[in-house]
Amino acid sequence: MTHPSSTAAVPPVSVVPRHIAIIMDGNGRWATKRFLPRVTGHVKGVDAVRGTVEACARRGVEFLTLFAFSSENWRRPADEVSLLMRLFVTALDREVAKMHANNIRLKVVGDLSRFDEKLQGMIDSAHRRTANNTGLTVTICANYGGRWDITQAMNQLVARFPGRADFTEEELAGFLSMSYAPEPDLFIRTGGEERVSNFLLWQLAYSEFHFTETYWPDFDGDQLDIAIASYQQRERRFGRTSAQLVDQKKAS
Repeated sequence: MTHPSSTAAVPPVSVVPRHIAIIMDGNGRWATKRFLPRVTGHVKGVDAVRGTVEACARRGVEFLTLFAFSSENWRRPADEVSLLMRLFVTALDREVAKMHANNIRLKVVGDLSRFDEKLQGMIDSAHRRTANNTGLTVTICANYGGRWDITQAMNQLVARFPGRADFTEEELAGFLSMSYAPEPDLFIRTGGEERVSNFLLWQLAYSEFHFTETYWPDFDGDQLDIAIASYQQRERRFGRTSAQLVDQKKAS
């Protein structure tokens, strides 16, 4: 199922965000601050993922999207990249059965061709095992970049309709890697940085942003509630005026 772009149609606004997207930043700095190896921060970060998935499911969030590994992260030291790949394999091995038992659907999006065959096989198996689950949809963005996403969507669109040169937003959106999900209502970045870092560039067009100094390993249900409370204070106009929103509420 595809969802219309918020630039083309005004999506419904709910008290609890339907879709939350998070850049999980600060694992390494969390560890360094405690005079621990950076690996310790990444391991603790996996625990924070588990807790956030559970917290979102309890609060009625329908989609949770996590930026786990960007296409730029290959520039990190080789030993750290190798560790992240091993953690990814371990997490899939340990968590998929639990997610399936809790009716959670797991998706992994990005240019997966760069991962080794074992990891690709585990991802494919996780997709198939959880495909029919109807609860929270958790998307892990791995070897993902927003510019890559838009480029691959355009390439697919041109290949599907050779000879055409004029496409609509809706047509392009249908080929994005997360065409199955509505655009994020709330974008959270931990770790104190305030940028999107090539994450969901198309999809974040009308999202509400929440930045926190909290490092990802310390992010928990209380921090999630602070972010949701911040979201609830926003006036989501999607190009309309405040007066129009008041009139709409009166009419309803």
